[in-house]
Amino acid sequence: MNPSKAAPTLEQVLKRPTPAHIAIIMDGNGRWAERRGLPRLMGHRAGRRAVREVVEASVELGIKVLTLYTFSLENWDRGAREVSGLMRILEQVLREEREELKRNNVQLRTIGRVDLLPERSRKILESTRSYLSGNDGLVLVLALSYGGRAEIVDAVRRILEQDRERRIAPAAIDEDFFAGMLDTDGLPDPDLLIRTSGELRVSNFLLWQLAYAEFWVTDVLWPDFRRKHLFQAVYDFQRRSRRFGRTR
Repeated sequence: MNPSKAAPTLEQVLKRPTPAHIAIIMDGNGRWAERRGLPRLMGHRAGRRAVREVVEASVELGIKVLTLYTFSLENWDRGAREVSGLMRILEQVLREEREELKRNNVQLRTIGRVDLLPERSRKILESTRSYLSGNDGLVLVLALSYGGRAEIVDAVRRILEQDRERRIAPAAIDEDFFAGMLDTDGLPDPDLLIRTSGELRVSNFLLWQLAYAEFWVTDVLWPDFRRKHLFQAVYDFQRRSRRFGRTR
């Protein structure tokens, strides 16, 4: 995003079709804190406002699915203190934001190896998901203990388990069949991937699903990301020509 360029308004963005599914790699929390001489966890706490703004703006835009890369499988390798702190922040956000999510008609879903989360975190997560189960608006997907390669491996394991119960003909395993074995079964693939902090990699995120997603990268660190940045990303997306491998 060009900082000198005025961000489009909500009204301007709504003049064209918006993406059905936006996925976001929320990067830069640690750097945000380090630049201010603060502990890394303070950066993660500061990112909470960005999450709220993006969720609210997605509701305003009529986005159907918003997937946030919240905690990767690789993140378990961080120090025990940071991991514990991240779990506490997750629990706090789930408890304190559920009323706002309810008012905004947001549903909650998770992808990833959630069984690896601490028991208390899993219980709060399930409680929040149940609390929001009556909603039928934006589907907020939290990628927790998630890795794209692991998701594909888990999908293969599910196929093998089904094959033991009933023989699956090799010809029956097409792309639609395989997609149905992924954690994102029933969700549309992302139309737009947003990555903050300027990094140019997908970081093991939605490796199958991002096949034809449009990428939008900004140098803005996640705690500083606001609705104006989301509007700009969607506005730029609307001006791209998506060919899906075809000439036109």
